[in-house]
Amino acid sequence: MVSDAVIEVRNVSKRFGGLLAVNKCSLAVERGSITGLIGPNGAGKSTLFNMVAGNFPPTSGEIVFDGQDVTGLRPHELFKRGMLRTFQIAHEFSHMTALENLMMVPGDQPGEHLSNLWFKPGLVARHEAEVRQKALDVIDFLKLGHVRNELAGNLSGGQKKLLELGRTMMVDAKAVLLDEVAAGVNKTLLNDLAANIERMNRELGYTFFVIEHDMDLIARLCDPVYVMAQGEVIAKGTMEELRSNPQIVEAYFGAAVEVVK
Repeated sequence: MVSDAVIEVRNVSKRFGGLLAVNKCSLAVERGSITGLIGPNGAGKSTLFNMVAGNFPPTSGEIVFDGQDVTGLRPHELFKRGMLRTFQIAHEFSHMTALENLMMVPGDQPGEHLSNLWFKPGLVARHEAEVRQKALDVIDFLKLGHVRNELAGNLSGGQKKLLELGRTMMVDAKAVLLDEVAAGVNKTLLNDLAANIERMNRELGYTFFVIEHDMDLIARLCDPVYVMAQGEVIAKGTMEELRSNPQIVEAYFGAAVEVVK
């Protein structure tokens, strides 16, 4: 395993009744990397991804996050430790503005406690101002200023994905799990989304673990890339290396996929 891995999957398996969906898989997401996970439908990649995200526990094996065993912890517990996730279908608060959506993210805000509203209004106001400024900074970073006061439910699919990405910037994220970020996003906004992921990685040091069907996006963003098939991790490398392997191209990418040059 990578010595500076922020996420380690160690010999993890998952059974659903008699179905073995994931079989003794191991992989590592190195700190500061953008690591991809790909494979055909039914390969087990979504099941593995969901175990890392805490949606359900593995049947066996360990998941380690930032040096600590987090096997079986739920998403809200992982959130507090700095693991955040975006979703294939964006989960926005549709009747709140884009700015308000971002301001909702940080936990344990003083204004959440009724007693503080009565007895510590100054503390509440100062903290809210700090959160608002951070949200404005995130909106500027993502170039969403023109929709900051728009209801989130009215945003396009790509703008909603950018907003979800922005929500991960509102807390001290040690790793961000990106679930099918290209789904429902037009080419122009997808380019913006990819550019922002690259900026967050390069300029802010974010670590990303990406599950995605868009091979061009994976090729642009990810190094290394893990390939799963039939519940097992079968290969690891750059997309250039994987696409130059005839067996992987034929079995998992299809004959139409061209070798990256």
